[in-house]
Amino acid sequence: MKYNIVGEPLSVVICDVEAGEVLFTESGSMSWMSPNMKMETTSRGGVGKALGRMFAGERLFLNRYTAQGGPGQIAFAASFPGSIRVLNITPDRPMIVQKRGFLAGEQGVEMSVFFRKQLGAGIFGGEGFIMQKLSGYGTAFIEIDGHCCEYNLAAGQSIIVDTGYLAAMDATCSMDIVTVPGVKNVLFGGEGLFNTVVTGPGRVFLQTMPISTVAGSIQPYIVTSNN
Repeated sequence: MKYNIVGEPLSVVICDVEAGEVLFTESGSMSWMSPNMKMETTSRGGVGKALGRMFAGERLFLNRYTAQGGPGQIAFAASFPGSIRVLNITPDRPMIVQKRGFLAGEQGVEMSVFFRKQLGAGIFGGEGFIMQKLSGYGTAFIEIDGHCCEYNLAAGQSIIVDTGYLAAMDATCSMDIVTVPGVKNVLFGGEGLFNTVVTGPGRVFLQTMPISTVAGSIQPYIVTSNN
């Protein structure tokens, strides 16, 4: 497979695949394709895995696209202004991704549920109890809200991240929460009660414009039918 990512911040990844090559995505992510791309809707692993994907923010069923009779082309567009990043998944390097972060992947990539082990990280860390885990082998594409900033943390090195800005990280990283120190900081600092702490070793992908932050920013300006 060859691919080209164009159009940032309204990004789309255009994939040129050989005959017989397979890509899968959640339903609704395909933007355009050549006529010889065959689509099949599948639970990809049965009801148990389908329900797990639903809890991770994805849909119950996935679409599988196969190039038939020769090379084909298919494009997947991001659902929100930002970036599309390429992840090379290997058995020794799985990735943890935010809910709804997965866009598309090769057949060898496995998508499953990842539960936060720390109760506090799940409740207060802004990522919820459940994230996505990409494992197996192959190329995967993920959505980043806004611009992507990548850090490579050494063992024991940490970075403090505000709620919602963590897009993805290597599975070797750990995530926990810390409280914002000082009563005045909590009441008037505008950063909430908690921050997320990500500790290496591994890569961390941060996003500059979480969709939840954007929604909160425009909410005061939305005129409801009750006003």
